[in-house]
Amino acid sequence: TMPSIFSYQSAEVDWCEGNFERSTIIAEYYNTVNGTTLFSFLLLPPLNFLLSLLLAGIFSMYFHMTLSYVGQLLDELSILWTLAVAYSFWYPKVYFPRCIKSRKHFFWLSGVTTVISTLMSFIKPAFNAYALNCIAFHLLYLTWCELKKCNDKRVHRMAAAMVVWWVLAISSWISDRWLCGLWQAINFPYFHSFWHVLIAMSLLYCCPLVIYFDVNYEMPSFKPKLGYWPSDSWPVVVPYITLEEPHKQC
Repeated sequence: TMPSIFSYQSAEVDWCEGNFERSTIIAEYYNTVNGTTLFSFLLLPPLNFLLSLLLAGIFSMYFHMTLSYVGQLLDELSILWTLAVAYSFWYPKVYFPRCIKSRKHFFWLSGVTTVISTLMSFIKPAFNAYALNCIAFHLLYLTWCELKKCNDKRVHRMAAAMVVWWVLAISSWISDRWLCGLWQAINFPYFHSFWHVLIAMSLLYCCPLVIYFDVNYEMPSFKPKLGYWPSDSWPVVVPYITLEEPHKQC
């Protein structure tokens, strides 16, 4: 008989970490624990992004705890809809398709695309994670386009930090999926848990970078300025945006 979609280990995906090794109710202990890293960023993005991140963090924990089919879909679709929210609100108007004349029209385009993508996700859920990771290449392309217009060294530094953390994150993700046998042989199958932490670090730099570019487009009377807490000299910092007047060309 077909297993219940809510049953433990009914998902199409099973990550490299051994199941139920440290708990009788948590399938992948370290992946579940590190799935909470998104919570640490709830105070950083704008308010309309908070719910999406909260749900992504909760569903990631649920999926890795149960490895259920429903958990897998909730985990992946929450990421899809989080990306949809980000695109809808912060995608620069200069990159809109020619047929789109306003932000309202772009909302509709994003919504319809996301609904269609959601329905297609049920066809072969195992492919969803690969498709979601590919969206990062479009985000990197947009970042490169914006950096060509900007001479602020602090902006370029933040973009470089974002890319470094993303490269480490995607390398960990790929290693867990494609080299699982090797990591299990040496008893170190934890690269997917590293992915959770590393991609969160990349988002730590990505979110202020997106806000910086958005201010340049949407609030031209202000000059955005990047800052780092607690200090510029620290290897890991919390970046933030301050606004100054009058605006000068980046």
